[in-house]
Amino acid sequence: MRLNHLLDSLLLRQHPTAGGATLAAASAAVQLRLLDRQPLHQVDPRYLSFSIDISVLAGGFWWEGSGNSRRGLGTLRVPPLDLNSKKLDRLVQALAPAYLRVGGSEADKIHYFASPGHDASELILTQTMWDSLHSFITRNQCKFAFTYKYGLFKRRQHGEWAGTEIQQLLEYSSAQGYRLDVCELGNELNAYWAFHGIRSQPRAKMLARDYATFARLLRRYYPDVKICGPGSAFWPRLGETIRPFSNITPKFLQTMGAELDIVDWHYYPFQSERSPLQTRSATLQTALSIKSFDTFGHYSEKLRHWRDLYQPQAELWTGETGSAQCGGQPRISDRFASCFWWADQLGQGALLGQKVMVRQSLIGGDYGMINRLTLKPRPDYWVSWLWGQLMGEAVYGVSNSHPDLRVYCHQHKHSSDLVLLIINTSCALVSIDLQSFGRPAMWGGADRGGASSASTVQVQQSYSLYANKLTAKRVFINGVRPRLHKGQLGLQDFPQQAGSNPLRARSINFWRIR
Repeated sequence: MRLNHLLDSLLLRQHPTAGGATLAAASAAVQLRLLDRQPLHQVDPRYLSFSIDISVLAGGFWWEGSGNSRRGLGTLRVPPLDLNSKKLDRLVQALAPAYLRVGGSEADKIHYFASPGHDASELILTQTMWDSLHSFITRNQCKFAFTYKYGLFKRRQHGEWAGTEIQQLLEYSSAQGYRLDVCELGNELNAYWAFHGIRSQPRAKMLARDYATFARLLRRYYPDVKICGPGSAFWPRLGETIRPFSNITPKFLQTMGAELDIVDWHYYPFQSERSPLQTRSATLQTALSIKSFDTFGHYSEKLRHWRDLYQPQAELWTGETGSAQCGGQPRISDRFASCFWWADQLGQGALLGQKVMVRQSLIGGDYGMINRLTLKPRPDYWVSWLWGQLMGEAVYGVSNSHPDLRVYCHQHKHSSDLVLLIINTSCALVSIDLQSFGRPAMWGGADRGGASSASTVQVQQSYSLYANKLTAKRVFINGVRPRLHKGQLGLQDFPQQAGSNPLRARSINFWRIR
């Protein structure tokens, strides 16, 4: 089977929609099959990465306690985040390795080190904050991705960006020896009309001109930095929203005067009640909807097509993603229900060739993996932790015959074993049959068509993440509540259970097989 055809048909083959499929799947074990003996993709070792919003870092307008939004921001101002926390360090180190991205809506309004007008109400990234951030990055062995200020809110200014405001920050960072791995200019520039007013929306050609200036300036100080863009926001069902006014991504990529290292985009599968634009609200029903999950794949394929046409040398990243726009949905984004979209999008993104998936956010908002006020991990933090412990870089395709099951496969992180991520969104037990699964080439021996019963794969370890209800704050892994003990936690802390098959209803499962 040709690789392109395999990628185009794989998700459809995993998730049939025939009317009688549910009843048939309930009465028989679900067969899983390896679709190709060779891996389809290799993800970055830091595939699962995360962000700290500039509003949280510097003390801007944020979401907790806000009942609505104002031009893409929360309505309450928060104190700057204290990065000098051993507990936060331990939680970050448990997810290593990763990129830490700092960006967000206020990236285009912030001032570096001082306000030109000395207005105390303006958001300032102080030198102390910048130093503390880089100390945090170094301590936790992160790579750093930063959104620099574009900040041009009038059409006549577009195409004339000079970078004078960021130059002081670049000079200081270079002199201090601070690392800078990935950079982008501006936050969600295709949505400037929503954040900064209709007249602020840049045209693709003018933005491409400014990006070329940006790339030249950066490489004067950091010759090896990777340039990332355009970071366009996509909405479920709408894509880039207003055509052709804000549908700038393909033309930007086509007219970009310099080569990009990374083509990235932003995507949230749902909207919170704070969002003024509702195309798919975050509810318990949509949180487990396979149809909702598939929209990510639809737009991901579009981005890959444009990348292949106009910037074929570039990697493809999901540069920002969270459960629900505008801070997440209270009592859903911070509960067990929000684990399912995240587990699926991690699997789906890798399968579709995304090199890195940046989660909004590490900390802050209802969608933060860590509660900003208590520093307690939320349920989907543990999805991320299990992924980081088990899922390696080589990505394989797997088919299954159950409409409510999502299955993904990677090489194990530290061995030649495979790991299956099996997401059961149904409210019923599901039995899994691996007798005809097949063998990857690295195992040697016959392929799936010639494999004998003696070569049937066996489950070596299994980890099932579940909760007592979808709105639970507490989750279990193999019957044990996960928590760090003096900063330490390992897979050995979750005893193996004999009854891993059939799968629990509404559970997220990682099976190590050989």
